[in-house]
Amino acid sequence: MNLKNSLKILFFFLFLLIISCRLYKLERKLNPEEKKFLSEVRYIITGEERKIFLELPPEERKKFIEEFWKRRDPDPTTEVNEFKEEYYKRIEEANKLFRGEGREGWLTDRGRIYVIFGPPTSRFTYPMGHPEIGRPAEIWYYGWFPVVFVDWFWNGTYTLETHNVVYLHELNKAQAIQQARFRPEKPFFDLNWRLKKLKRKDGEVSGLLILEIPYKTIWFKSKDKNLETTLELFFEIVDENKNKLTEYKNDYYLAMTEDELKLLINDKYSIKVDFTFEDVIQTGEKKKYILHLKLINLTGEEEIKKDIKFTI
Repeated sequence: MNLKNSLKILFFFLFLLIISCRLYKLERKLNPEEKKFLSEVRYIITGEERKIFLELPPEERKKFIEEFWKRRDPDPTTEVNEFKEEYYKRIEEANKLFRGEGREGWLTDRGRIYVIFGPPTSRFTYPMGHPEIGRPAEIWYYGWFPVVFVDWFWNGTYTLETHNVVYLHELNKAQAIQQARFRPEKPFFDLNWRLKKLKRKDGEVSGLLILEIPYKTIWFKSKDKNLETTLELFFEIVDENKNKLTEYKNDYYLAMTEDELKLLINDKYSIKVDFTFEDVIQTGEKKKYILHLKLINLTGEEEIKKDIKFTI
């Protein structure tokens, strides 16, 4: 591996580390209800959805929770969300079935598998020790597929056994297939953002806002054998005292053929906006700002809101 590729990999992992730390800090600021939601859906929420939820302004998170369950409702025409009811029913059952490991039953290894896969087709328990393993064990079968739990220390704590690479691969594949049932067909409308070239000079602050919107999250409509949509972008920048310093609004029209979209489906649509505003402060001081951003996909009437904080 040459030096250039090594540096690319290093910068990639540094970027992931920065994102992870930022999301961790945002998670710590959630209120009790929001933390409870994020904890309860840990087995079914996607990484993209978690990131969206944490980056939302606090007043938008309740709407996200409603939309999260709505998108997984197998029959939206009824008042009952069968998926949501089944999910919480499994958590309740896991709490009753797998007590005594020092944590709630649904958070144990057996509880996790129970919530994701549901009750096993058959379940064999060996409280006095499995004849081949030599420790207390349970073997669950989902059809032909076995899931093995072992109490290695004779203390009532059963851990999921991943005794070889082949079994681990098959288990992960089976879990991925099962979890796919819990995911909406289309991802949430989302974007990644970056602020670059931030500087202050002669009482003026300037910078570059870069937005990247995955094509797979954008709704298009058909028109004259083509696909088209419009993205409406608005943002304003305020200081700590909520004084508005600048604002921006623009529409971005996208049009392409279906074949062109297929080629772009794993890429991102990029928007770059230079901004400037006047704000005089004493030399050497730094000041905090918030960029309130709203992006609307007019075709699907989907909307993203983010509060981007920066200091300069």
